[in-house]
Amino acid sequence: MNSAALQPPSRLWLAALLLLCIGAALFSLHQQMPLAQWGALIWQPELNNLDQLLVYYSWLPRLCMAVLCGGALGLAGVLMQQVLRNPLASPTTLGVANGAQLALALATLYAPTLLVAREWLALLGGGLATLLVFALARRRGLSPLTLILAGLVVSLLLGAVNVMLMLLQPQGLAALFIWSAGSLSQNNWDGVLFLLPRLAAALLLIGWLVRPLRLLELDDSGARSLGVSLAKLRLLGLAVAVFMTACVVSSVGVIGFIGLAAPAIARLLGARTLQQRLLWAPLLGAALLLLTDFGVQYFAGNSSVLLPTGGVTALLGAPLLLWLIPRLRLPAGRPQLQPATQLPRLQREQPLLLLMALLLLGAAALALLFGLGPQGWSWVLDPQVLQWRIPRILGAAGAGLMLGLAGSLLQRLTGNPMASPELMGISAGAAMGLMLLLFIWIGAPLWARLGMGFLGALITLLIIISFARRHAYSPDRLLLVGIAIAALFDAVKMLVLSLNDPRGQSVLSWLSGSTYFVELPTALMAIACGVALLLLCLPLARWLTLLPLGESTPRSLGVPMRAARLSIMLAAAMLTAAATLLVGPLSFVGLMAPHMARMLGFHHARGQLLASALIGALLMVIADWLGRNILFPDQLPAGLLAALVGGVYLIWGLGRRR
Repeated sequence: MNSAALQPPSRLWLAALLLLCIGAALFSLHQQMPLAQWGALIWQPELNNLDQLLVYYSWLPRLCMAVLCGGALGLAGVLMQQVLRNPLASPTTLGVANGAQLALALATLYAPTLLVAREWLALLGGGLATLLVFALARRRGLSPLTLILAGLVVSLLLGAVNVMLMLLQPQGLAALFIWSAGSLSQNNWDGVLFLLPRLAAALLLIGWLVRPLRLLELDDSGARSLGVSLAKLRLLGLAVAVFMTACVVSSVGVIGFIGLAAPAIARLLGARTLQQRLLWAPLLGAALLLLTDFGVQYFAGNSSVLLPTGGVTALLGAPLLLWLIPRLRLPAGRPQLQPATQLPRLQREQPLLLLMALLLLGAAALALLFGLGPQGWSWVLDPQVLQWRIPRILGAAGAGLMLGLAGSLLQRLTGNPMASPELMGISAGAAMGLMLLLFIWIGAPLWARLGMGFLGALITLLIIISFARRHAYSPDRLLLVGIAIAALFDAVKMLVLSLNDPRGQSVLSWLSGSTYFVELPTALMAIACGVALLLLCLPLARWLTLLPLGESTPRSLGVPMRAARLSIMLAAAMLTAAATLLVGPLSFVGLMAPHMARMLGFHHARGQLLASALIGALLMVIADWLGRNILFPDQLPAGLLAALVGGVYLIWGLGRRR
């Protein structure tokens, strides 16, 4: 297979982009020091010239790091996409970067002497995350959607662990968290000298692998007939990609979505063959990161607040994924949590619903009266202690009820058992609205926070549904759009927390889902809102039964499709906003509760709504009680603990044999 040259228009675009980088670099350098002093940079700066010292030891190393990191991530993205035959594969979407970051955080806290070999620690973390993603996706043949969904779940789970470590050891990890957001700031040449030989070795290995990697463009049988060991080739190609990513993460932190953007733009400009992508993707990655970093420096000016470049590049992820989704050719089938075996069906649902309600009351009583204190485990009847616990239990129950109900509504609306407020990005939309309000109006009252959260959730849900209408409400496309929005929220969250603003700590506490500061009026309102919306949703049972059947069947049976979808969307948005206000944007309760209801035999819409609400409330009450007692006197937020348990549950569900 000969390497065909790029078309002339593509060459012009590439040349224009590279010339823009050169122009931006010259402009930035001119702002740093006069033109007459540029020659001194070739040799050695004058020790008494501060401008020359800053350029030589800060500006130039930063420029070199941007080029090296952008090129390495672009190259890693090409390798992953070639090996997996997946246009969405990248270090970010497969959880490699989050795994490397978690490994470095653990070493910083518990084994700082190991940081001498930080790239190998990052490689271990990224490699383990990749292996976990593969273990989840291999039973579906590594299909694009399953692989990206598994990467999202692993990333969310690892991110929850990172947040937990940050809450438990805020002083030890504050600097690491700011740095790991992707800061390219340098004060010497050590980072460049660290990266250069490692990336050069990886580049030599890639050059040796180019020819066999080209055979992966054939089908598996064709490649095997030529004597290629596909398993070994894929493993080696991924190992090189993970190694490059680990080196970048250990040097500058997480740089978001360059590994996805560079190969995608290379394809858009006409790079069809592997050789072309291996050449142009690193150049594009370096150019994108360099231009982003120059933009960050320019808009920061003389301000002491400098946004991390990696967080800014991550903002490109959502629009890029939204652009890619219509162009994807996804194979038939989608990831599901349901096992292949027939689930039980209840003949009478009322007795089990009554039993679940009694279990919820029992769990609430246990959480209220029994716990760990200074004297150990004991029953507590002290009115002062009960006055503190009652709002937390009611708030957790109300949030769980609303999340379980919202998850059931969304799964019925889309016909997708993987739909939930967390995975569809609706919780992320509500959280972005609330974060914006917390920064512009610190003492915002409850009604303002609820309204802003509802607005964010509704706008997100409208974007998801309107985008999916062009694909006949395909469950796969709905899920991918949600993944894009969740990625956007993750980038915004990373930027907010890396600013080192005092308000960021309160945002972090809220994002983790702590019920510690829930007051009794808020908790009672949550319960009342959840029960009221549950009662309002029960009459929609007929619509919820027919909507999963597609477009034509419900319409032929008299279902007003537009009104039905809008009503369910409004209810799901309100439920998600109110729950997010209490327990943060990530808990997985909205996914777990409907699935558990189906496993218990609730298949009729009305019974599933009631069961999902009760299970959601029960899960959050138990999570709040465990979070209060596991690390006493320290506490784990209920939302964060539910996210950890839910992430493990989801990994188990995805990994089950179909």
